Amino acid sequence: MEISAFFSAHPKVALAFSGGVDSAYLLYLAVQSGADVHAYYVKSAFQPQFELEDAKKLAEQLHAKMTVIAADVLSNATIAANPSDRCYHCKKIIFSAIAHHALADGYQTLLDGTNASDDAGDRPGMRALQELQVLSPLRLCGYPKDEIRRKSKEAGLFTWNKPAYACLATRISTGDALTQEKLMQTEQAEDALRALGFSDFRVRMIGNAAKIELPASQFEKMFACRTAVLQTLKKYYKTVLLDLEARNGL
Repeated sequence: MEISAFFSAHPKVALAFSGGVDSAYLLYLAVQSGADVHAYYVKSAFQPQFELEDAKKLAEQLHAKMTVIAADVLSNATIAANPSDRCYHCKKIIFSAIAHHALADGYQTLLDGTNASDDAGDRPGMRALQELQVLSPLRLCGYPKDEIRRKSKEAGLFTWNKPAYACLATRISTGDALTQEKLMQTEQAEDALRALGFSDFRVRMIGNAAKIELPASQFEKMFACRTAVLQTLKKYYKTVLLDLEARNGL
């Protein structure tokens, strides 16, 4: 299916908008297609502040309607316990909240930015999208990640080379209870590394230790900045570790 045909069939849509590469490009396509699109960003303890700022910036760039919804995901005991299918339960809450607000605003069709490169077998949240009948135009129309980045650059979207980002909860080991304190600690640690010039990295929490995952291209910088990194992360963790298996960006 061509994307133009999709929006001809669905001219009024609500978009689950994260401010990331995929949902940003999908919002662009919807606007370009002349669809009546309303973007909904869900702010929870799992999303860092910079993601919200990027989402606002992109929506403003495209002159698109955007609503921010607050969701208290940690009040759900199952999510807070951090089981292996946490993402499923979280997606159910987030997309149900969007669907509720969208319906009140007159939007019955809900979209997300899942693309053709995403592996459904490796994403438990996909089940929640199917149950809630969320449509994924980028996936349906065969847009892989590399093409989305290329076309986003051509369209002048600042998100085109934005590193892949997973929510803060993914930094904490499955089965280790999620708390506001742990999530804030993770966000502050990653903000600090970002301020030092690192990108496309993760700071995993293992007990009282931080395990830094980086692309191989940034290892040299990490060793050069070792003192500054230790001084910064030691504010939040007892031990700081570097994973020597290079992280591969998406």
